[in-house]
Amino acid sequence: MLTSYATHFDTPAGYLDFARFGPPSRDAVAATARAMEESARADHTTVDGLMRAEETARDTVARLAGADARHTVLLPNASTGLFHAALGIREGVVLAPRTDFPANHYPWRRAAHLGRATPRWLDPAPGGGVTPGLVRAALTDDVVAVAVSAVDFRTGFRADLGALREAIGPDRLLIVDAIQAFGVAEMAWDAADVVVAGGQKWLRAGWGTGFAVLSDRALETLEPVLTGWTGVQDVGIFDGAEHSPAPDARRWSITNLSPVAAASFAAALDLVERHTVAAIEATIAARIAELTEVVREYGGHVLSPTDPARRAGILSFALPDRDPSLVAKALHAEGVTPTVRTDSLRFSPHASTPPGVSERVAAALSSQRH
Repeated sequence: MLTSYATHFDTPAGYLDFARFGPPSRDAVAATARAMEESARADHTTVDGLMRAEETARDTVARLAGADARHTVLLPNASTGLFHAALGIREGVVLAPRTDFPANHYPWRRAAHLGRATPRWLDPAPGGGVTPGLVRAALTDDVVAVAVSAVDFRTGFRADLGALREAIGPDRLLIVDAIQAFGVAEMAWDAADVVVAGGQKWLRAGWGTGFAVLSDRALETLEPVLTGWTGVQDVGIFDGAEHSPAPDARRWSITNLSPVAAASFAAALDLVERHTVAAIEATIAARIAELTEVVREYGGHVLSPTDPARRAGILSFALPDRDPSLVAKALHAEGVTPTVRTDSLRFSPHASTPPGVSERVAAALSSQRH
């Protein structure tokens, strides 16, 4: 276990809902408080000083993604990045999974309503995700992009981004929602043309944080439809004229972000970088393995991929003939917080989750035996 990482958090031991929301560290909370306190005592240096957090966070994201500042921009959430990408495609078909989270549907639906990109829905096998074979079977000459989640929110299925790149070839765009993976799973981010994520889940930075990383191909081909006043050249010149979009990823900026949120984001990213994604991922995998064993011991049907190489930090399951809401009540009684769906439950531990959580889960599930 990453003991040094865990000491930065006050999250209850039984919290297993990081795929929904990741409680921030004391570092992020303190950074937020400092930024607010500084803003309350504003003088002629305050705003410029607070804005430096955005640059710090952007640079750290770029390093974690294997990119650079020119190709990276901070955003308030993942959805903003997905809308930038969807509206930036002038025409053509975009392949996207029907089973994906709604945030990955509406940008393509709205683009189609506006006469731009048209979605064609992929149907992954139950418990699976978007595979190279599924994509190859759907490719036609009018397909210009594939949009996929790096990790499926329902099952934890981990997409093979490198293999997807090979399947679609060098000329189509690969657009990746990384919100369930970035910072906790080592993946081939450089295979994608667009990587977007929000920081409120696994990155544990709180709401109002996120980013996009764009490839040269994305900068060349995606029209900057939503560029705002902070995303143009000569941004500080207010001459009443329309300025050209910035030549780099800054063209996806609409307006200034919250420097308070940026301070929290910078602190959260620093923790990830210092403890390394590889170490965080390994610890999460150990917790998932322990929880999987307990779920199976008590008759649970695992809905997530069984191959550790094909799953990330999510374990979805159901207890046959048991209402998930009733199972959730038993878990709550043991201090365990899962995600509750109408047909299943989801555990998503983090590197700060102690091994003892499995004992709590076992106690709860044992009470559900007939």
